[in-house]
Amino acid sequence: MANIKSMKFISTAAAAALACTLTSSASAADGEAFTPKRSLKGNMMEVYNVLPGKADTITDMFAKGVVYGRLRVNSFNWDWKNDDTAQTKNKDNRALGLGGNLIYKTASLYGLSAGAGLYYTDEPFPGERMSEANIGYLKAGKDTTSRYNVNRLGNYGFATLAQAYVQYDISKTSFVAGRQIFESFLTKSNDTKMIPNTFEGYSFTTKELPQTRIRGAWFYQQKLRDHETFHDVLTFDDSNTSVKTQWNGNDDSAVHKGLSVNNFRAAGKDITHSLIVADVQNKSIKNLQLDLTYGGVPGVVSSLTGEINYAIPLGGWKITPGARYMKQMDDGGGKVGGASLKGTLVDWTGGTAVFDNTKGYDTPDSLDSSLWMARLVAETGPLKMMVAYSAVADEADIVAPWRGFPTGGYTRAMAQYNWYANTKTTAAQVNFNFDKANLVSGLSAMVRYAMQDFDEDKQAAGVQADSNIIHIDLIEKVKAVPGLEAKVRIGLVDAKDREAGYDKDSYNEYRFELNYLF
Repeated sequence: MANIKSMKFISTAAAAALACTLTSSASAADGEAFTPKRSLKGNMMEVYNVLPGKADTITDMFAKGVVYGRLRVNSFNWDWKNDDTAQTKNKDNRALGLGGNLIYKTASLYGLSAGAGLYYTDEPFPGERMSEANIGYLKAGKDTTSRYNVNRLGNYGFATLAQAYVQYDISKTSFVAGRQIFESFLTKSNDTKMIPNTFEGYSFTTKELPQTRIRGAWFYQQKLRDHETFHDVLTFDDSNTSVKTQWNGNDDSAVHKGLSVNNFRAAGKDITHSLIVADVQNKSIKNLQLDLTYGGVPGVVSSLTGEINYAIPLGGWKITPGARYMKQMDDGGGKVGGASLKGTLVDWTGGTAVFDNTKGYDTPDSLDSSLWMARLVAETGPLKMMVAYSAVADEADIVAPWRGFPTGGYTRAMAQYNWYANTKTTAAQVNFNFDKANLVSGLSAMVRYAMQDFDEDKQAAGVQADSNIIHIDLIEKVKAVPGLEAKVRIGLVDAKDREAGYDKDSYNEYRFELNYLF
């Protein structure tokens, strides 16, 4: 059963935020227009509206810097349809995170600048969090704390320096070194919880060519949202599961558990890796956007992804057909961890890999695979609609544990990972901006419906059952208080029974988020 206190908190907080907006927004209209230093996109990516200028001295470089602040609340309630823990390993779970961040950017001195971001999160209320014994049952709410710290120290709160970098700008080119956010097809901040996903390494962006952006990055560490410290970009740490080391390495929900410390060591390979990302975006032809992305973990796996979107003006509408194709290439990882993200196709007992071809994967020792998808977007005024379809080849699962979802923007629904081999998804989405339509100040909404068709033969490897999903987002930007935003998210998942004869995958999820940026 869902926790009643969590539900009361969500509904009360949402109602309070909405009531505040509806009753006081008129006062904001009477005041002077104010633009917050930062604002949020619908996917919670940050947009910097105010940036530091140029400095003439080292003293001015720091004196003219800008400090950005953020306070946030995140509440999660996950209600399984079948919470028979002995049968399904499911347990209803909840989380309530409180925290925020301070980010500082210096001014630019002869093109040189620096920045740092300190983040904090905590679950201070025992009645609104999972006990230490049950912390492993957390689903979406796991990113409000560090399960590793809770298990090891009993601490639900932590601070982390997730960003710390130096930057050099010359002409239309920027170089960044250190801990940073890098928003790309494969890598994203995915800042929908308390702390963003960040990387440590080097990146550059150049726009020297007309209508073209070229970027490249080499990252040797990653820090997922629920981690205090940085970790390997790929390796799942199963070196000592008795003390939950798996929660201290790459434990992304889409991690490949077969690409693990124990398996790499058994194969005589290095357990540390780096991630290379390079992409090109071109808009030379009017209304046409072309994207090409390469991503690779040398010696393990790589991918090449192309995407095309063409906007067609049609009366008062804009119609945009789009398509994306991703080719994944094995570079040795298949022989280590197998074709399944679950890591269940290979056994290294005895020091020699034995692969299982009875769990739905015809080539269990290869990561070669592909994924394609298409969409049609129609928008006019405050209304935006989309239909989309995606299909993964019946080969290997797609490896992408860097929060840049391969089906994102097309068929992925909240908390879903639909890039297992031979998975087909059909989705429809409607966005409506009530503020833009002059109906409700500051309010926007999104409704998504997705039908996920997984391969039943792969359930033996750990793949879930077919499911239908309804996902609803409500966002209220409180105009009376610039920088204040409330967000309600609801996910309703109706899944078929597993081949074993019981429901393991149906659930309802409720989220509430409150942000104040200053």
